[in-house]
Amino acid sequence: MIVWQQLNELEKQQVLARPAMSNKQDLSQAVSTLIEQVKTNGDDALLSLTEKFDGIKLDQVALSQTQFETSISLLTDDTKQAIELAYSNILKFHQAQVSKDIEVETSSGVLCQLITKPITSVGLYIPGGSAPLPSTVLMLGVPAQIAGCKRVVLCTPPDTSENNFGGITAEILYAAKLCGITEIYRVGGAQAIAALAYGTESISAVDKIFGPGNSFVTEAKQQVNQDPYGAVIDMPAGPSEVLVIADEFANPSFIAADLLSQAEHGPDSQVILVCDNQDVIEQVQVQLEQQLTLLPRADIARKALAHSQLILTDNLAESVLVSNLYAPEHLIVQTEQPRALLPELDNAASIFLGAYTPESAGDYASGTNHVLPTYGYSKVLSSLNLADFSRKFTVQEVSKQGMLNIGPAIMTLASAEGLDAHKLAVKVRLDQLETEQASLKENNND
Repeated sequence: MIVWQQLNELEKQQVLARPAMSNKQDLSQAVSTLIEQVKTNGDDALLSLTEKFDGIKLDQVALSQTQFETSISLLTDDTKQAIELAYSNILKFHQAQVSKDIEVETSSGVLCQLITKPITSVGLYIPGGSAPLPSTVLMLGVPAQIAGCKRVVLCTPPDTSENNFGGITAEILYAAKLCGITEIYRVGGAQAIAALAYGTESISAVDKIFGPGNSFVTEAKQQVNQDPYGAVIDMPAGPSEVLVIADEFANPSFIAADLLSQAEHGPDSQVILVCDNQDVIEQVQVQLEQQLTLLPRADIARKALAHSQLILTDNLAESVLVSNLYAPEHLIVQTEQPRALLPELDNAASIFLGAYTPESAGDYASGTNHVLPTYGYSKVLSSLNLADFSRKFTVQEVSKQGMLNIGPAIMTLASAEGLDAHKLAVKVRLDQLETEQASLKENNND
């Protein structure tokens, strides 16, 4: 347990520091090599790297219709219904985000518009391996579906389970089916990101790449994003994280469960409890040990807990201060009046209010999006939303009268900036209008 008031400024920064990546340079070089392999050898590189990293020798990266149907047949009705419920709620929340085009006459004869169009082609990366994420298919596939993206490509590692070896996890495919995704490839890791960004014989390049992944995937996304010939990405992302603000009325069992739900994501995840009651913190520590015995991924969770923090503050106001400094990906507020704190919570990607709102709700079925900025980026970046799958552009149309109204001001401003061609572009039009008006006046006099 850390007492916040006993720390100096440097110690406070250290307590809230994210776990650093010690092998960043090695990782960057390894990923760069993988990307070059895919750019040079295309599908052959994807197949050989899949055999190397996933232990599966494929004849092609595309998923066949037979494999699709075989995988789907493995699902139980209960699982289908759960995915359908999540799909429905996510659909409702994101449909409400559809924005209308804007049309404004800023001056008489000057019409300005803001128009929204979907991004033409998007790539969705869905993690597989030890924890395949069908929920991420919904979080990415639903807004792509609503936005109307013409081409939606899904890449995910092949299934290694005995009853579906070489296919794709059934839950992922059922979620994709609901989202109308039909272009699906069995490839994961940095090589999948490279294929989406640059294309291969089987996979045509996309305009924007979405989705979380391990350190290799994250590094690959950053590299292709920095390449003008690569692809844009959704957001920078690091390991998953949660911060819980609690008071004396909080349930220690709930808090421990919430902390562990993030800790089990991976050993580099970070969980933080900020509480103004020492008894609650001590009870949470007991609950953490008890609940760890129930988890199959306890070893992973313990590694995450090793660099996580339990912080004692003087009051709720100080707890809010700590949270805003950290800027968590997920922020859970377990206090007597959680909504009362909402106006003070400036920096968080997604906020969960009240004892019965676990972070798991947002991960799966409440309707909000679980693709979120981490590593403190919530200070400046938003959670994934419908707008990320579209682009907005402006349109302006100036009539003759409009040019007469704003033309002189444009010429004055262009002259002030020393841009004579800009000024001339307006002057020739005003001269033409002056000529037309003189001609019209002359004809009327006749």
